[in-house]
Amino acid sequence: MKAVLTIAGSDSSGGAGIQADLKTIIAHQLFGESVITALTAQNTTGVFGVMDVDPAFVGAQMDAVFDDIRPDAVKIGMVSSPDIVRAIADGLRRHHACNIVVDPVMVATSGSALIADAAVDALVAELFPLADVVTPNIPEAEVLAGMKIAGAEDVERAAELIAERCIAAAETSPDLDAVPRVPAIMVKGGHGVGAPDAADDYLRMAGGEHVWLRGRRVETANTHGTGCSLSSAVACGLAQGFSVDVAVREAKAYVAGALGAGLDLGRGSGPLNHMWRYGQPPC
Repeated sequence: MKAVLTIAGSDSSGGAGIQADLKTIIAHQLFGESVITALTAQNTTGVFGVMDVDPAFVGAQMDAVFDDIRPDAVKIGMVSSPDIVRAIADGLRRHHACNIVVDPVMVATSGSALIADAAVDALVAELFPLADVVTPNIPEAEVLAGMKIAGAEDVERAAELIAERCIAAAETSPDLDAVPRVPAIMVKGGHGVGAPDAADDYLRMAGGEHVWLRGRRVETANTHGTGCSLSSAVACGLAQGFSVDVAVREAKAYVAGALGAGLDLGRGSGPLNHMWRYGQPPC
């Protein structure tokens, strides 16, 4: 059985973060492992508190995982401080991790901020050069690219600017190969930049090739944990040996099904039905 490690924050309501990641991994019939970066007090209506894990203990969790059941892919989600970013990057290098997906989580579905401003620069400098895929949504891509996104051309330009930041970061890293490594960049279109009924994602491959992944928007207010689940599904695909473009397409289809299953829990933006393929509610 292939194993997938999620490095992220815990969501006490179970809809996003570590909990959503593990449900996604289980739904793909893979073995899920976790390194917790923060505890959150949250539910479908908002985030009411965040307690970071000591960076050294984040590293200790990583060592325990890699030294025993080595993961075939790694998904990185909520990382709220530069010190934790560096601890994760050190651990990934130390253990020569592969198939790394970085979801630059900045704001929860409810609108609550989940990352310090200084951690954004650390993400780009430390983790993006190690990643195989980076999965920002539209607001996150705006922050990373330093520009406003109003349409499809802006999405494409933002992806190029993010790639340029990755190249610049890789060139200054003494731990990486001489040739700058650029991850594939998937700009998620769930916040909408096209037709009202569309949910189109844009994929810029590591080599510069690009494609629009067309999809139909699922009309639902229950989107808590969508980004977490998608990035975890991408990691599952990579763990199974899929190419990046296939892993991304499969992940998009999985999340569309989880949204379309129509689960309705909580008083705010509710969670997805991660087990929709099996005709069961979430674990």
